Amino acid sequence: MTTTELKTDESTNADIASYPLTARNRVKRRHDRGFYDHETVHKILDASMMCHVSYVIDGQPYCTPTFFWREGTKLYWHGSSASRMLKNQTAQQRVCLTVAFLDSLVLARCGFNHSADYRAVMAFGNAYLVTDPDEKEQAGIAMVDRFFPDRTASLRETTAQEMKATSFIAMEIEEASAKIRAKGVADDDEDYELPIYAERIPVRTVIGAPEPCPRLLPGVERPASLQAYSEGRLLEDALIDAYFLQYPKG
Repeated sequence: MTTTELKTDESTNADIASYPLTARNRVKRRHDRGFYDHETVHKILDASMMCHVSYVIDGQPYCTPTFFWREGTKLYWHGSSASRMLKNQTAQQRVCLTVAFLDSLVLARCGFNHSADYRAVMAFGNAYLVTDPDEKEQAGIAMVDRFFPDRTASLRETTAQEMKATSFIAMEIEEASAKIRAKGVADDDEDYELPIYAERIPVRTVIGAPEPCPRLLPGVERPASLQAYSEGRLLEDALIDAYFLQYPKG
């Protein structure tokens, strides 16, 4: 079952693991597009490498794009130890993390009904700096292996200086919601009688042809483990496959 085939439901279902419905994460406009179950929320998160993290420092709001990954109901992201965001997330700080996909452009028969198909997630929680040495070491491995399973085993070891220059932030997801539109053109009934062109334009991120480093040593070949990242494949499909190779239990 695809994400867009899942049914939205604000009621409590004991058989479906879901995030709690609160005033903060409830989808208020077009609530029929809202999802709160782990499966839908996690699938959108796992299809992306990049998120936007929003937070407030001294009354000033900031929004930082960064790479991230999920482990169960916990999210991790990383950055330079010198960054403003990481310096100010050493304590438990409230954070809103978002991921969004533009799936299509929708051209209708009137300006009001022009739209887009999309998938988006908002996740809320307390972010904290990872200081435990073992957790930080594992995060350094997961930062690579989550996207390229088992790749770190073939790499040179990260130096102490490199690890010192890198910080990791973790956040247990306390509340989250997904919002999905996947209906294409949806005009008013009477507008379908108008001689006006309308269409849906699909939008996808597709993997291009690999470009090997020009300084590769002779005989070094592209590893078979990168087959998931083949030319012409959807990036989100490759990322989801990589996730379940690294975390078989989801």
